[in-house]
Amino acid sequence: MKIAIIGTGNLGSAIAKGLIENKSFTALYLSDRNTKQVDVYKDVNQVTVTNNNALAVKEAEVVIFALQPKHIVGVLEDVAPLITDNHIVMSVAAGFEIAVIERIIGQEKAVIRVMPNTAISIGKSMTCLSGNAHGLKRMEVATTIFNQLGTTLQIPESQMQAATVICSSGIAFWMRLVRATTQGAIQLGFEAEEADTIALQTCLGAASLLQNTDRHIEAEIDRVTTPGGCTIEGLNAMENNGMSAALVQGIIASFNKINQLKKN
Repeated sequence: MKIAIIGTGNLGSAIAKGLIENKSFTALYLSDRNTKQVDVYKDVNQVTVTNNNALAVKEAEVVIFALQPKHIVGVLEDVAPLITDNHIVMSVAAGFEIAVIERIIGQEKAVIRVMPNTAISIGKSMTCLSGNAHGLKRMEVATTIFNQLGTTLQIPESQMQAATVICSSGIAFWMRLVRATTQGAIQLGFEAEEADTIALQTCLGAASLLQNTDRHIEAEIDRVTTPGGCTIEGLNAMENNGMSAALVQGIIASFNKINQLKKN
């Protein structure tokens, strides 16, 4: 599969890294005005780093637009005459609707919205996908690509705003929780490096347990919370200080913000 990534900022370069590490292409074109984040791949076999968007689009079968919403319209307009019915056009621009892409490149083109997160660079992304009528017919190509870079879920486009908050912003939310755990560990006497190791592995263990058991999350929590024990004492203190409420409120605040950006 010949793939082009237009836009090589944080997310575009993360996708590129994941594709390169998984050898998920026959040719890969990385295009941007500033290719600093992907210049390291210039000497990788079958990878072309370029400033020429037109070249990347003409040579590719799948074109991934990894651009900010404020930049994607101009770039799409520039390359629209080069996009054929054989292309699969993918966009990771938050809040940028399929209908807007169709108005620029044509409704007969296959368009798929993709919402990964930066863990895609290590093959651990949660990626949500939605497409127009032509995109749905070629969704298998998208799932094949992104399943090599983590886990995919096909959803209606109406849920893409929420998916952006949970998948993409969610990475930062979870990292902040891990960071708080390391701070607590340091306060209890661990060195910073030790605290990081303990917090990260415990977080990974919790996620892995939930992925590999049929038990409800509360049932897993109950296995740790013995009556009158230290775990339930800690959990109650966290809840009394609004841990769950704060997380839910943060998710809703992010969702409201992305909807506000969409209106603007």
